[in-house]
Amino acid sequence: MNIPTEGLVLLAATPIGDTDDAPPRLREALESADLIAAEDTRRFLNLAGRMGVPISARVVSLYEHNEAERAAELVAAAREGRFVVVVSDAGMPTVSDPGFRLVRAAIDAGVRVSALPGPSAALTALAVSGIASDRFCFEGFVPRKAGERRRALGALAGERRTMIFFESPRRVGETLVDMAAAFGADRQVAVCRELTKTHEEVRRGPVGDLAHELADGVLGEVTIVVAGAEEGAVDSAALVARVRTLVDKGMRLKDAAGVVSEESGVSRRELYEAALER
Repeated sequence: MNIPTEGLVLLAATPIGDTDDAPPRLREALESADLIAAEDTRRFLNLAGRMGVPISARVVSLYEHNEAERAAELVAAAREGRFVVVVSDAGMPTVSDPGFRLVRAAIDAGVRVSALPGPSAALTALAVSGIASDRFCFEGFVPRKAGERRRALGALAGERRTMIFFESPRRVGETLVDMAAAFGADRQVAVCRELTKTHEEVRRGPVGDLAHELADGVLGEVTIVVAGAEEGAVDSAALVARVRTLVDKGMRLKDAAGVVSEESGVSRRELYEAALER
């Protein structure tokens, strides 16, 4: 490694599909680690086997439900001078994957944290989407429950930046329908599945069309890229959805219409009456 590894917590990116995409430094880090924390230990050992990397370090699990407890153990190991490597199932730890609590605990304890860059489903999807990539935001997984999902998307109706989402292949159809309602059926999207794998596919077009085409869901890992709202051309349904989101959070309808009016330039009375009709 080009950096001192003693007392280091290293976040190491792993391939999102093709094993050959593994960064060269990943092999070296795994071979020299004292302790490896993996989101799924079996998947990690399978990856190491495919890479032909012998693992001599102790391998422990680090996932959503044990991260708070496990973080203390990993930080303590680093403080003792050990080299701790953290991997998730695919991509970079902490990006919709475990690792944030560990990083925060390490920083608070004065332990060095670094990252080994590599494959990222979010950035790969953005690059191939054909949608503006100069300004973007990563929204992670949308809520599973329909009501929460609609409110979350409604709150993003006026977002000008390109948005990137992860989604379960089984819920893609439902999510695209809700996106069409929140953003308008003509909003451009790219549904990217199985990126870097043999059956990679990118479907591009208006969200309303793709919602119909993919109503039954898809197979494989999915990333959805959504164009941002155009200035002065935000869909009225999206603005009303934004008003309803604020109301659901406890704001009076009149006040919510005022907030969205200031954000969009659309008449407060028009938004108020449209929200009442909905």
